[in-house]
Amino acid sequence: MAKQIEIDSTDSLLQRFLQWREAHITDKQFTLLLSFFVGFFAAVAAYVLHWIINEIEVLLTAGFDITSFNWLYLIYPVIGIYLTSLFVRYIVRDNISHGITRILYSISSKRSRLPGHNCWSSVIASAITIGFGGSVGAEAPIVLTGSAIGSNLGQIFKMDSRTLMLLMGCGASAAIAGIFKAPIAGLVFTLEVLMIDLTMASLLPILIASVTAVCFSYLFNGSASLFQYNPSEIWLMKRLPAYILLGVFGGLLSLYFIRMMTFCENVFSKMGNNHLAKLLLGGITLSTLIFLFPSLYGEGYGSINILLNGKTEADWNSILNNSLFYGHGKLLVLYLGMVLVTKVFATSATNGGGGCGGTFAPSLFIGAFGGFLFARVWNIEQIGVYIPENNFTMLGMAAVMAGVMHAPLTGIFLIAELTGGYGMFIPLMIVSICSYLTIIIFEPHSIYGMRLAREGKLVTHHTDHSVLTLMSLDSVIDRSYTSVDADMPLQSLVHALSQSKTDILPVLDAAGNLLGEINIAKIRHIVFRTELYYHFKVRQLMLQPPAVLNVNDPMETVMHKFDETDAVMLPVVDLENHLQGYISRTHLYSAYRQMVADFSAD
Repeated sequence: MAKQIEIDSTDSLLQRFLQWREAHITDKQFTLLLSFFVGFFAAVAAYVLHWIINEIEVLLTAGFDITSFNWLYLIYPVIGIYLTSLFVRYIVRDNISHGITRILYSISSKRSRLPGHNCWSSVIASAITIGFGGSVGAEAPIVLTGSAIGSNLGQIFKMDSRTLMLLMGCGASAAIAGIFKAPIAGLVFTLEVLMIDLTMASLLPILIASVTAVCFSYLFNGSASLFQYNPSEIWLMKRLPAYILLGVFGGLLSLYFIRMMTFCENVFSKMGNNHLAKLLLGGITLSTLIFLFPSLYGEGYGSINILLNGKTEADWNSILNNSLFYGHGKLLVLYLGMVLVTKVFATSATNGGGGCGGTFAPSLFIGAFGGFLFARVWNIEQIGVYIPENNFTMLGMAAVMAGVMHAPLTGIFLIAELTGGYGMFIPLMIVSICSYLTIIIFEPHSIYGMRLAREGKLVTHHTDHSVLTLMSLDSVIDRSYTSVDADMPLQSLVHALSQSKTDILPVLDAAGNLLGEINIAKIRHIVFRTELYYHFKVRQLMLQPPAVLNVNDPMETVMHKFDETDAVMLPVVDLENHLQGYISRTHLYSAYRQMVADFSAD
């Protein structure tokens, strides 16, 4: 009883605040205020996640002998996956994998509403997974967390769907900006990956969230960035062929990454709800790969820093520490190549086995290893002018990120801000563009968007397509119809017509199945002849509708059927042919025009 009184008191206080806010603060001003808090909470979430990951990793691996292999690599990842799967199944009780894909799905299908548990569940799950060695990234879980914070703050304060979408974009942008201390990258990530159009009304809140997250990240972590990097040399025009080829190579690596991730996901999805089988397959695969190639442990940022900052062979050979390859520097190229190939399997095994993490860090990891390997082979074979290997490590990160995410601007600005490599800005643009142009030949959608694209639920920058994706079929169905029976005489039909608010009456059987429809315009010559009232039944007068809509039809299909038939109204049925209602052409187009206006408004 006391708890109920406390809830009622809280609701009453919130209601009074909302009334005060509406009277004194405009929606735009309040959105700016909320964007600040979204940025702050996203920065806190990022700090907490990386702190937990680091503490677990240090606790588990502090005593490892770098000159030899470590058997515990066969145990830790399995424990991490198992603990994460238990947490997700019995505490969260919801699917929290594919964080960025879930954001895109929420925007397109759930009117930008994410469950409240997404504000914390991904942080805990991914911290356990990565801390114990899961070969995934923390970025996607934090982006989901940031977007969930924005969505739930907006829901608490009763903001509309368009503002909720903007606040989700603020959360995602703040997450990227806070993790990498890269505010511009956060902004362009929201533009390219989440495909939220930037108008003057949306630009400022996203910038506020990004800058706020960066400032608090500096406060929490100091000025150090994830990657320490100093360019070896400025870029030279004579290296242009190498930049172009690296971009193409990055695009092909992106294609390999996307295709193999999809293949591995399908393997795990065929196991259904057999959690034990998934754990065994994922755990054994991941543990074996990490035992052979310790660089695959966790996010792998330590290995990336070695490749970025190495000056001598001894520096680069340190990447072989803790492995069977230790002390065999001549096998460095072989080791790098094998890590490059197996990273995708380690990532898939982590998530497929029950872990939680994203593909953001793995794409950076593959890019770094691919860029270094490309430069090392180029220099060994003396293909052309010498190319600095650490520079190409950085460029490779941009190339693969641009390809995997279909986001060349994100690749350019994130790597430039992350590494301070602004002197390499032109090469960054070259490799990112070449990688993107290569990948789109084979894959029209990013790794995040391809799942939704197959279902027709992907929001894009094409306003017409985006509006149709965001529209809900259920919201335009009119369920207040008057139905008639097939054996009803004409006299009773005339009475039903007089009671109906529409000119079309569905003909249903006893189970509610649609048999046909009566259109008053088609039987006008009969209904006024009283001498025929007992000579005709509905069955003789009904016609088949020009088209029938299904409750699962995408709005593009609905629009196409109206245009194709030029119908005034069309029935909507479920999978068992039970009538759900009618959609009016006038109502549909009115809702469409209103959403276009809302979507395009500054």
